[in-house]
Amino acid sequence: MRDVAARAGVSIKTVSNVLNDYPYIKESTRAKVLTAIDQLGYRMNISARNLRAGRTGIIALVVPELSLPYFAQLSDAIIEAAAIKGWTVIVEQTGGVRERELDMLSGARRHLVDGVIFSPLALGPGETDHLHVDFPLVLLGERMSNGPVDHVTISNVQAARAATQHLLDLGRHRIAAIGANGVAGAATTRFDGYLAAIESAGLERDDTLIPVVGLSWHRTAGAEAMQELLDSGTPIDAVFGFNDTLALGAMHVLLRSGRRIPEDVAVIGFDNIEETRFSMPSLSSVEPGQKQIARTAVDLLAERIGGGAEEYREIYADFTLEIRESTIGRQEDA
Repeated sequence: MRDVAARAGVSIKTVSNVLNDYPYIKESTRAKVLTAIDQLGYRMNISARNLRAGRTGIIALVVPELSLPYFAQLSDAIIEAAAIKGWTVIVEQTGGVRERELDMLSGARRHLVDGVIFSPLALGPGETDHLHVDFPLVLLGERMSNGPVDHVTISNVQAARAATQHLLDLGRHRIAAIGANGVAGAATTRFDGYLAAIESAGLERDDTLIPVVGLSWHRTAGAEAMQELLDSGTPIDAVFGFNDTLALGAMHVLLRSGRRIPEDVAVIGFDNIEETRFSMPSLSSVEPGQKQIARTAVDLLAERIGGGAEEYREIYADFTLEIRESTIGRQEDA
């Protein structure tokens, strides 16, 4: 540790603070110490550190289902961010089942970890009492908010509005929304954003463009919703899928029906999963700041574990639109 301090030009105490995830270290100082550690090949005894601190060095990540690419990629990003702190991550899949989500908040297994990053699906806005727990907890998503926990999310309303506005700016006016289900959370907030853009453009809500989709946002659900729209004869010139897998399922049905994308129907999704870059055509999507969400959630949890935080915080990650062939067609290289 003395060699690291000398290389970084800081005190041994500062090196110790960085290694123990002390929250109030300037990022420039933290970077110097981490660079010195890397250059010198320093390896601390994490087991000994955890034993002294009364910690396990393990955190839990609780998500609805890993079969959805968004949660698989989010898990990967959180594992990567946690590894920087020397943590091991146990990933728990609840299937969106209420009893399993409650078990993760109150079951005996919570004592095996130092803290939990929790993305609920079954528990809703009126159940924040369940978030009064005696261990460090960070909440993800929009199913629950205003509870006694740190919360990391994005502005789903604004992001969905931006996605819909992109379609409107392309001259599309018969925009189908695939993903609405009336359940509080991302489905509701993304639908609100869609409606806000439609109404701002002077268009009226048209329920024939809004097929009801269940809680499962897989490709099959998107394909079935799209087939329902085509069978109804409802004129459509664009589709906003509330996640990428819904949009990809819709694209599959459109292409099989002989529709051209984007000439006949433009399509945009949400989450910017890896597949969007490789689909044919490539899928435009909302990038929800997934890596930022992961880093922020891990940093907030580290502060809670270290006892350095007081007020609970709600942090919104930045989103961007990734525009690809499914809305603007293939762009020839200049």
